[in-house]
Amino acid sequence: MSINTKLPEPLVSVIIPTYNRPDYLKQAISSAIQQTYQNIEIIVSDNCSPENPQSLIESFQDSRIKFWRHKQNIGMLANQLSAFKMARGKYVASLHDDDMWNEDFLAKLVPPLEANSDLILAFCDQYLIDSQGNINHDYTAGNSKAFKRDILKKGVHKSFNKIGLIDKTIGTAVACVIRNHIIDWDNIPSEVGGMWDLYLTYLSCISGYGVYYDPEKLTRYRIHEQSDTMLSGSRDAQAKIRKAKSELFCYKQFMEDPHLAEFKSHFQQKWLESHTTLGIGLMRNQEIAEARSYLWQALKAQKFNVRTMASLTISLSPPALANQLLKIAKS
Repeated sequence: MSINTKLPEPLVSVIIPTYNRPDYLKQAISSAIQQTYQNIEIIVSDNCSPENPQSLIESFQDSRIKFWRHKQNIGMLANQLSAFKMARGKYVASLHDDDMWNEDFLAKLVPPLEANSDLILAFCDQYLIDSQGNINHDYTAGNSKAFKRDILKKGVHKSFNKIGLIDKTIGTAVACVIRNHIIDWDNIPSEVGGMWDLYLTYLSCISGYGVYYDPEKLTRYRIHEQSDTMLSGSRDAQAKIRKAKSELFCYKQFMEDPHLAEFKSHFQQKWLESHTTLGIGLMRNQEIAEARSYLWQALKAQKFNVRTMASLTISLSPPALANQLLKIAKS
């Protein structure tokens, strides 16, 4: 006679915030439903999309899906956090509505957390896919190398300040599972905006817990025209301004935290770079006077920073010339 000693799988709350991406949302939900790890709840939080996705949710006929629709658009961060606060699971995992998981994502990342109560999260590497869902292998390899996931050893990392905040190796928004009830979701201020995932990594770093890394590519991060990454580049001045303001807030917090004293100079440099980024965004938004104030602050501290000096020069140019130079810089 054999005895089944397998312990029951703890509940994992899958968080899917969404806004106006029904086709991608369908794929994201499907990838959650198809997890080989089955004890999950899927919380879909809709930020008042023009097209209500309720019928799409109901088409799955899966009782594990919990759907919430806000009566008005409350902003990206508030929508994300409201879903985290609904989570009942021992673990939570964020899945953006335009991304996907491999079917063994949870099956690979939950067991290390179950085996070691001193870990706050487990994370993995990821594929980069295009708008059609095709893997871009060159971009994927470059992304893994850029964030040093290609050289990070598999297993437990007890101190991960550098991994999380300097190398930014942890894909908190789509490629990790977090032990719930350690993070106080009310302790993520609205000022972090689109940098909420980095701030969540920060809170994890200073928690005193460790992390587990699996180098397998278990997630698929989508790059497309309407992604926040693309919009905050040269395409959308408002998105660039929002991103820069979020960076200013986060890096100021990091450089003032005594837990991170050894990296203070790094965070100060990033903080100054954010001044320049904000200045560029404000110029593109025709807010020249305010742009100059941020550029002057950055230049005073960095002296001969080429990017800052060039941006300040453009801000001091006649409007017609400045607009032409900005168009050239965006192209």
